[in-house]
Amino acid sequence: MVSKRLKLKNGTRVLLAPMHETKAVTVLILFPVGSRHEHPNINGSSHFIEHLFFKGTTKRPSSLEVTKELDGVGAEYNAFTSKDHTGYYVKVSADKLELALDILSDMLYHSLFDSKEIERERGVIVEEINMYEDNPLMLLDEVFEQLVFKGSLLGMTIAGPRQVIRRVTRQQLMRYKAQYYTPHQLLLTVAGRFNDQRARRLIHQYFGGARGPRRSNHVSRFSVKQRRPAVEVRFRDTAQVQIGLGFPAYPYRHPDLPALSLLAVILGGNMSSRLFINIRERLGLCYFIRTETSIYQDTGTFLVRAGLEKTRLKEAIRKIWDELRAVCEGGVTGEELKRAQDFLRGKIILSLEDSDEIADWVGKQLLLQGKIETPEQKMAKLAKVRRADVQRVARDIFRRPKLNLALIGPYRVRREFGKLVRELP
Repeated sequence: MVSKRLKLKNGTRVLLAPMHETKAVTVLILFPVGSRHEHPNINGSSHFIEHLFFKGTTKRPSSLEVTKELDGVGAEYNAFTSKDHTGYYVKVSADKLELALDILSDMLYHSLFDSKEIERERGVIVEEINMYEDNPLMLLDEVFEQLVFKGSLLGMTIAGPRQVIRRVTRQQLMRYKAQYYTPHQLLLTVAGRFNDQRARRLIHQYFGGARGPRRSNHVSRFSVKQRRPAVEVRFRDTAQVQIGLGFPAYPYRHPDLPALSLLAVILGGNMSSRLFINIRERLGLCYFIRTETSIYQDTGTFLVRAGLEKTRLKEAIRKIWDELRAVCEGGVTGEELKRAQDFLRGKIILSLEDSDEIADWVGKQLLLQGKIETPEQKMAKLAKVRRADVQRVARDIFRRPKLNLALIGPYRVRREFGKLVRELP
């Protein structure tokens, strides 16, 4: 994978990732801003602005005119907001590169932010919040990270609370946009089939003329202060209980991230993992169980999530804890490590088949880590991990005082679960 970098006079960074084996091209624009950059009184602004960029521009005054042009060429397009970055992308056939650049720059620099559209979109976002909160599977990650990052801006929700969405003003949104969505903060990635000279000319044409302040994008760093296990319970009258059992973990650039990734695979990354075999297949305690890692600039999380039968809930939590302790005490086998390395190698290869995946790979790495690793470099790091590294990381992460249990089900008090986690060996 080869990517070329350039920088426009206005500070916009550009990545060009040519792919000759495709007939498509993806344009992805990224900003290093998300919910952790917001204050509580405007929490949800990054996500709100994401919605409003699709609601009409001076050139295309309505959302229909924006989407009609894209739909007319069979484009794939969307946007996403996270806690530390926001992105917008358009994927089209290679001959429509100019259209993708035109529309994205128009949305970014000439969106109307019409007051009537803002009022309408409040209801849309509230319904999106309702959708997530009505689905325990979707809600669990949010509840877990609110618990781990309690008291920090990192613990705020991406969509924001309903009361903020209903009252945040157009002026507040515009002020926030002016602060963070500037050419100096923008990273533009073009991946797929394109003529290099033409692509550079079009990028300068559509993105080179914008101006804006050059501000640093600082956030308050999160430091782990947890000294005892913590529990959060959300009541839902459900037959199945969703749990998230996890810990603070590692940030970007941490040298043990490859070992952490392999640990996650061995424990709950696939259908031959320890948790899947022992908790689901042998004990029949759940339908699904898996591990996840989240990574930020200053911290991260390791999470075991599962859907459990409520009559055997406490037994299941104890058995999951036993599996985590087993890795700390006995390590992993050479066969398990080799299978996990081969699994991640295959996932990396399969995940980079399309132009949108390449754009995401190079763009997010440069935006969030300040450097780009090739797939070969990432796979080489995974290959260097030894069994002792995986066990050392497990011992570092899986410490009972740092344990967090988030639970969604027919429970209103956390006392009995607090007692349970305190008594784990």
